[in-house]
Amino acid sequence: MDTLYKIISIAIITCIASLIIKPVRPDFAIMLSIVGGIIIIFYLISYLSNVFESFNNIFNVTGINSSLYSIIFKIIGIGYLTEFTASICQDTGNASLADKVLLGGKIIILVMALPIVTSILDIVVELLPS
Repeated sequence: MDTLYKIISIAIITCIASLIIKPVRPDFAIMLSIVGGIIIIFYLISYLSNVFESFNNIFNVTGINSSLYSIIFKIIGIGYLTEFTASICQDTGNASLADKVLLGGKIIILVMALPIVTSILDIVVELLPS
């Protein structure tokens, strides 16, 4: 819970500072927003290790192919990076570009998820009676 308060505090301070600086130096306001977002992400990295351990345990127990493990984390990473980038585009007034970034991320995720869908279909076919 302490981390949540830190994240909220950083976000509020960054927003207020950005609003104050924006009329004087709009370029610094954008950079300040980006730096604030990066600081928040660094606070969240410690939580990601717990997620990695949980997924690793799931894959070890179930015996699912380990290549799917890396695909899942790449998909999650792409989702977060595209969302973060789209938010930056949105903050700079480029809503159209933000939409394109999100669309690109979704298409890449769809392509990367195909091996997972194929594996699920293989499992279902194996379970069906002959």
